[in-house]
Amino acid sequence: MKTRLDLLFLLGRPLGPVYGMVMNIRALFYRHGIFTVHHMGAPVISVGNLVLGGTGKSPMVRHLARLLQSSGFQPAVISRGYGGTASEAVNIVSDGGKLLLNAAQAGDEPFMLAKSLPGVSIVTGSKRRFPAAWAEKEQGADCLVLDDAFQHMAVARDINIVLFDSTALTGNGRIFPAGPLREPSSALRRANCFVLTGTTDANAEQAAKFAARLRERFPEKQVFLARRKQYRLYSETGEVVSCDGLPAASAFCGIAHPERFEQSLKELGISLKMFTALPDHFTYTQNSLQKFCKEAGEAGAEVLITTEKDIVKAGELESSLPILTARFEVALPKEFDRYILERLQKK
Repeated sequence: MKTRLDLLFLLGRPLGPVYGMVMNIRALFYRHGIFTVHHMGAPVISVGNLVLGGTGKSPMVRHLARLLQSSGFQPAVISRGYGGTASEAVNIVSDGGKLLLNAAQAGDEPFMLAKSLPGVSIVTGSKRRFPAAWAEKEQGADCLVLDDAFQHMAVARDINIVLFDSTALTGNGRIFPAGPLREPSSALRRANCFVLTGTTDANAEQAAKFAARLRERFPEKQVFLARRKQYRLYSETGEVVSCDGLPAASAFCGIAHPERFEQSLKELGISLKMFTALPDHFTYTQNSLQKFCKEAGEAGAEVLITTEKDIVKAGELESSLPILTARFEVALPKEFDRYILERLQKK
């Protein structure tokens, strides 16, 4: 049975080459100085992907920010702020000490990062050079992490990281709207390294084969495999909740790949009464949350479970059932951390 996305890719097949050509011309203009590339004073690390949808960018950004902090840097995270209502050239989500915007203003991912990265400035803006310059000048940032910026070529970067999800990889290999690729695969020449996220025992062989193909095509670039750590559940007060003896639960989420979240909960041994998959970046309202609670209660659930990304909005609403948050961190090899720090030292 074809999904809506499959049908979109089928109908969009004639347009894929056209979009790919446009993206190639755009990249060419940046490469030859027709479009301006702005150079920042501090080193810049970009985290992005070639494929539409989730590849674990936020956990990667969080890992990098913590790595930089622990290594003596003062990092700042720069994001477009997708989905947020804040529309100034510079929108300060967090100054490292306190939150200055809410989830609706900041956007899901920037707000989530701000809550989990004390001491790190999180700043958004559609033209990244402006929040980047603010973080350097006003916060003394000496390393900038650009979130979801592989296609944002207006800011020069010293380390260009491209992520692939080990489950989806490149999908059908076609360019949007014929497939999930944001631009032709030749764009990967701009990358410095590749990271395959979400690697598990189930997809390890597939991930290893894809990593081998990347190394063969780009022998000068590093390829790292990041294993997916198991989710942990947290209460509304931030305490870890054991899955053993967990009351009957239902789950909901509005993320790019809800089926992976559902599978992860099953791997934790949680038998769900109901699972509700919502559109990515879903806007929660009091009515929608009440509806989830009512349906979950009727299905026999006593608690709700959602993702860290969803709770930043749903957690601001009143719920008749307790909501647990499932959180995971990316597990990167030590070689990746050494690679990042060594390149920064050279800079």
